[in-house]
Amino acid sequence: MEIIFSIAILAMSVIIHEVAHGLAALSQGDRTAQYAGRLTLNPISHIDPVGSIMVPLIMALLPGGMIFGWAKPVPYNPYNLRNGRWGEVWVAFAGPLSNILIAIIAGLTIRFFGQGLPEATVSILALTALTNIVLAFFNLIPLPPLDGSKILMNAFPGWFGRFRAVFEQYGFIATLIFIFFIWQFLTPVILWLFRLIVGV
Repeated sequence: MEIIFSIAILAMSVIIHEVAHGLAALSQGDRTAQYAGRLTLNPISHIDPVGSIMVPLIMALLPGGMIFGWAKPVPYNPYNLRNGRWGEVWVAFAGPLSNILIAIIAGLTIRFFGQGLPEATVSILALTALTNIVLAFFNLIPLPPLDGSKILMNAFPGWFGRFRAVFEQYGFIATLIFIFFIWQFLTPVILWLFRLIVGV
C-alpha cells in the first residue's frame, strides 16, 4: 500500500511540476502547452508509461526505497516568450518552484496541525513534503536535461553558453552518473530541509 501511495504522490507531483512550466510559458505569451492540451492536471495528458509508472515501481521494489520518475515534458517555444532568455529562466524555475510550494504547504500543515490529524494523513503529508523536496532539489541541479541547467545557461549565457553544446551532448550521461554515484551523498541535506520545514 505504501508503494502505491508513493507512486501516486510522485506522479501528481511531477504532473504539477510540468503544468507549472506550461503556465509560466503562458504567462510569457507562449500558448504551445495550451494548444497541446497540457495545462491540465488530468494524469492521462502527462503520464509517461516508463518514467511515471515502470521506473518508480521498479525503484520502489529495489533496496533503499528511493523512488524516481518523470512525466512527459510540457512543450514550449522559447521564441514566443516575451522576455527572451529571462522568460526561459522563469519557465525553467517554475517547475521546481511548484514542488517547493507543495513541500512547504504539506510540511507546515504537519508542523501546525499534525497533532490533530490522523496518523495516516500525517504520513501522506510527510511523504508528499519529502517527495517534493527531492524533486525540487534534484531538478535544480545544473545538468541537462534538468531545469537547473536551463536556468544557468540562460541566466549566465556569457559564462556557460560556450559549453551548451557539450552539456547537451553529454548531460544525460552525466545526470545518470550523478543519480547512481553522487545523489546518495546529498541525502543528509534533503533530510535537513525536510526537518526544517516539518519541524521534526
